[in-house]
Amino acid sequence: MIIEGVAAGLVVLLALVARTMRLTSRLDRLHIRTDAAWAALDAALARRALLARLASPKLQRATEVAERAPRSEREAAENEVSRLLGELDRTTLPAEIATELADAEHRLVLARRVHNDAVRDTLALRRKRSVRWLRLAGTAPLPSYFEIAEPVAPESGEQALVPRASARILLVDDRDRVLLFRGGNPPPNDTEQWWFTPGGGIEKGEALREAAVRELAEETGIRCAEEDLTGPVWLRRVTFCFDGRWFLGEEWFFLLRTNTDAIDTSGFTQLENDTVTGHRWWTTQELADSDELVYPALLGPLLEDLLATQWDGTVRPVR
Repeated sequence: MIIEGVAAGLVVLLALVARTMRLTSRLDRLHIRTDAAWAALDAALARRALLARLASPKLQRATEVAERAPRSEREAAENEVSRLLGELDRTTLPAEIATELADAEHRLVLARRVHNDAVRDTLALRRKRSVRWLRLAGTAPLPSYFEIAEPVAPESGEQALVPRASARILLVDDRDRVLLFRGGNPPPNDTEQWWFTPGGGIEKGEALREAAVRELAEETGIRCAEEDLTGPVWLRRVTFCFDGRWFLGEEWFFLLRTNTDAIDTSGFTQLENDTVTGHRWWTTQELADSDELVYPALLGPLLEDLLATQWDGTVRPVR
């Protein structure tokens, strides 16, 4: 019996070792794939920058800023180039440059999609508990998506990139849990869902705090005074697609403590009713351990750091 038990234990151990080796090998391949995809995307961005400068000297400054920007600021800088290109009258360009520029933009779109697919697959594997617990990723940095608005033909009448400022609330209860909603795009594009904080767009003439207080009341039923808010503590700049439209988002996060966990969503708009599928309170540890897609990224450790000390007045960039 003892020998059989030892043999069974060895079989289980060998199976675990084999599975760990497979995970490690797959993770290595995904990291290589992500690095290669970023190199291809970077090359596509460089080609577009060269052609943009040939198309208009006015784009010289914007393309130089984008090329020199650190990775954390590159996305916003490249989207500024996209915006300026969208305003360019291409009918005045030499035919060869116009054709090359259109081809460069098309190849950039493909490179972005390939890169983001690689990032998605890598993040999905790295979110698995076994990968995190065994630290199979080692010191490899966590890859991040690169969102850049796809060009829109001038005759379509659409705006390629819509600026959108929003106020968001880190609503934390007396157990240090944060409230998150779960939702996604409206049907039929609702293939992926994620968790996010309460909040929404700033209306014309509204101040940041005023918008935060209004959005909180509408989405949770919780009312507070503007002076109850701490912050803005974080700023998230992101390019995203929602319901078929591209947005250049600027999200300002405020911290608010509450002593209730009762949430009233009767103030939801029809769009929110169609796209928000649930809500729950999360601890920072639950967020750190979760395989779910949460925005901002790394919310668990970010919030833990924020709650551990008194806010020093610095607005911290997050992703």
